[in-house]
Amino acid sequence: MKVIASSLRKGNVLEIDGKLYAVMTVSNFHPGKGTPTTSADLRRLSDGVKVSERWRTVEQVERVNVDEREYDFLYEDGEGFHFMQPESYEQIAVAADMIGEDKVYLQEGMRVFLKTYEGVAVGIEYPQKITVEITKTEPVVKGQTASSSYKPAMTANGIRVMVPPHIGVGTRVVINTEDNSYQGRAQD
Repeated sequence: MKVIASSLRKGNVLEIDGKLYAVMTVSNFHPGKGTPTTSADLRRLSDGVKVSERWRTVEQVERVNVDEREYDFLYEDGEGFHFMQPESYEQIAVAADMIGEDKVYLQEGMRVFLKTYEGVAVGIEYPQKITVEITKTEPVVKGQTASSSYKPAMTANGIRVMVPPHIGVGTRVVINTEDNSYQGRAQD
């Protein structure tokens, strides 16, 4: 299916010159003068080679339809990350380079949307919000709680997040997986 380049998102699969590529990152650039462009880092599915492409934002690119299903995260080992389809109990291993830096969001038993093409994982979509525990943060300064300032904190899975002054070590908080922003205290 042909789509315009500016509509590409992470996890899309493209067909370029008869080869399939998974979109790793994508960014749109709109200069003050000149033609807007879309740049994408792609990974070739056949051999894992990474390439960069750039198109005018209105150019047509061939997007391939992929199978998108819910999977539960099981564990990580030397082969990669293992997921299980909850209805059929079918398991799939995903290469570590496909998950990349986003592995900090994975928690045992977490339900994610896994995009596959002919049995090979090409993309993953995490829940928008996850609950994590704060393991390290600065102590509360007296009088600072009334202001709307934030302080840096580190979570148990290694995510750096800015939290309100009243949040201390051991507190469970909800964060947004798109931008690592603090959403509130966990209700559990």
